[in-house]
Amino acid sequence: MSWDEADRVRVRAKLLDLVARLPGTEPDDSHGHTGFLLRGKRFAWLLADHHGDGRLALWVKAPPGEQESLVAADATRYFVPAYLGPKGWVGVDLAADPDWDEVAGLLEQAWRMGATKRAIAEFDG
Repeated sequence: MSWDEADRVRVRAKLLDLVARLPGTEPDDSHGHTGFLLRGKRFAWLLADHHGDGRLALWVKAPPGEQESLVAADATRYFVPAYLGPKGWVGVDLAADPDWDEVAGLLEQAWRMGATKRAIAEFDG
C-alpha cells in the first residue's frame, strides 16, 4: 500500500469538507469505511483497502458513459470498482495526489443525480 492511516484520516477530512457543501448530505461510517448519503441513499464511498485491494479510494456514482471515459483517459487514477462498477460507478485512487477539483466535481455530479429539482435550484442559486 502506498498510503497509511494518516493519509486515510486526511483524505476522509477533505471528503467530509467537500460533501458538506452539498445540501442534505450526511456521512455514514461503517466497518472502517465512510459512505456519503443523500436522502438515505449512498452516492459515494471512501474505502480503505476494501477486501485487501490496497487502495485508498473514492467510489462515486456516475452517469452513463462517465466511468468508461475517465478510465480510458487515466487508468492509473480511475478504475472500475468491484460490485458497483457494473452499475456505472467509478473508482478514484486517492492515495497519489488526487485532483481535488475533479473529485469535488464528481461528488457534485453524483449528488445532482439524487437531489431534488428544488435542492438543485437552491444550490445553483
